[in-house]
Amino acid sequence: MYLEKINKVGDVKKIPADHLNALSDEIRDFLIEKISHTGGHLGSNLGAVELTIALHLELNLPNDEIIWDVGHQSYTHKLLSGRKDGFDTLRMYHGMSGFPKRRESDCDSFDTGHSSTSISAGLGLVRARDLKGEKRTIVSVIGDGSLTGGLAFEALNNAGKLDSNFIIILNDNKMSISENVGGIPKYLNSIRTSEGYLDLKDDVYNKIVGTKAGDNIVRNIRRAKNSFKSLYSPGMMFEEMGVVYLGPINGHDIDAMRKALKEAKRLKRAVMIHVITEKGKGYEPAIRHPARFHGTGPFDIETGLPKKSSAVSWTNVFSTVMVKLGARNPKVCAITAAMPDGTGLKRFYNAYPERFFDVGIAEEHAVTFAAGLAAGGMIPVVAIYSSFLQRAYDQIIHDVCLQDLPVVFAVDRAGIVGNDGETHQGIFDLSYLSGIPGMTVMAPKNLWEFSDMLKFAVDFGHPIAVRYPRGPVYEGLEEFRSDIELGVSEWIYREEEIALLAVGTMVETAEKVKENLEKKGHKASLINARFVSPIDEEAVREALRCHKLIVTMEENVRSGGFGEKVLDFINSEKIRDKEINAQCLICSLPDGYIEHGDCALLKKENGIDADSVTAKILENIES
Repeated sequence: MYLEKINKVGDVKKIPADHLNALSDEIRDFLIEKISHTGGHLGSNLGAVELTIALHLELNLPNDEIIWDVGHQSYTHKLLSGRKDGFDTLRMYHGMSGFPKRRESDCDSFDTGHSSTSISAGLGLVRARDLKGEKRTIVSVIGDGSLTGGLAFEALNNAGKLDSNFIIILNDNKMSISENVGGIPKYLNSIRTSEGYLDLKDDVYNKIVGTKAGDNIVRNIRRAKNSFKSLYSPGMMFEEMGVVYLGPINGHDIDAMRKALKEAKRLKRAVMIHVITEKGKGYEPAIRHPARFHGTGPFDIETGLPKKSSAVSWTNVFSTVMVKLGARNPKVCAITAAMPDGTGLKRFYNAYPERFFDVGIAEEHAVTFAAGLAAGGMIPVVAIYSSFLQRAYDQIIHDVCLQDLPVVFAVDRAGIVGNDGETHQGIFDLSYLSGIPGMTVMAPKNLWEFSDMLKFAVDFGHPIAVRYPRGPVYEGLEEFRSDIELGVSEWIYREEEIALLAVGTMVETAEKVKENLEKKGHKASLINARFVSPIDEEAVREALRCHKLIVTMEENVRSGGFGEKVLDFINSEKIRDKEINAQCLICSLPDGYIEHGDCALLKKENGIDADSVTAKILENIES
């Protein structure tokens, strides 16, 4: 009824104030209905409806700007900025993204997908605004645990120096800051931001600051105010950093939110509005199971259950093996960066809580913390998604590999992950990990090899990474299970003419490629690479002796990947042995970013599915 009247940004301002709660209910119903078909981030969006409505009412978008931390809670923002029709293709190939995208709308100010970035980006936009002499309101919305990331506090520390307006909204749906009690904080907040107080403050400050006596007066007033305020205010930590604190405020009360925003816009400083919301509000299954409805596939609205039965996933296997490893070795510890469910470590926590560590959304700290555990004689297993592990690159080099510490990296969601898009595709890890001296990198072909590699990694005694994808685990080729040896690949089929040298999940694809080639009259060997660093040089030498074409296959970008390492080695062998004339064909993802969409479709579009690889090989042979 009301939602159909919103077709472009600003239309929400035409809805009567006494009908805004009805609009909120309608938006929730809309989101539940659409996401039940497409999948997406439900819980966080249901909790941010009124907050978003208040922002759109008080701001003048797109002139004013909102930066959504992580960005998965921006669905209502997309609705209110005229993208209602896009929800039919949410997170589908060439459809609407589940995250803010500048190319999608001028109401999306900054592309986000990883946490803790919004305050830094917002502060940059504020400084750009001031340097250009513009009049715009900049708001950064941070929540869902993102404030646990160190980057957020680095930005807050910098924001405390501001002498112009910048609004930070802490969307607290986990009660990470205790709820305030009593009338004193409410009184202090209302006095601090009241019109009379602000006018008095500006007038007095401008007259006395800069004089010898005036500076002393200002210092004494601030000292007395802070001593008194620290007795009562839950936001004193932010105040001490130089950021004005307002709240806590009921984030589902549109009027209260609008009032807070009006007051915050008056201040010529960085202001934090602490908002309390309920994740999953309006949908009981999402309230009861917040982790499951953080990012969900299609589900039945009545029951909240997934529409598709869940097959055994790579993460499930990791979860099972970790519990077994924990039982066998009391030195094994597990570390997650705020994702015990997503990484499958919840079972390890239940079995060995004293050896489980959730450090919050702080990947850099997770890695250096693991290095400390390893230096102390433990065997830490750090389970982090591939695209999030990128954030800790310096720590991997400096704190783990430089000291040759026995840290195991369980690199989940490696390769194409699908619907979350560019910010979540794990397509760079083979490049950024295998280029580090002292880092061993492995990738399993199937369920059993994954288990064997994890056991090998825990016993290895040096930095090591095991990368594996999202989705159902491959259970084929069970009969091929030779022991894991450092830097040694596995010959699955020995033929002539073409050698398929595949990494991890691409072994399954290589099987299909081999079948395709045989139908065309070509024989192909299949080698399971197993190790990307170090590569199996002897296996490549052997392949060069009896094959005309070496084909490398990986679910990673070309630059710095497995194929380039093999090609470099082949070229060095050609210099050493002039009789080698075999060619090398690299089948990898292109050097670029891959948008959201179905995994199978994205592999086809980017040329690493079985048919595409077969076509490339045949073209190479014919030419």
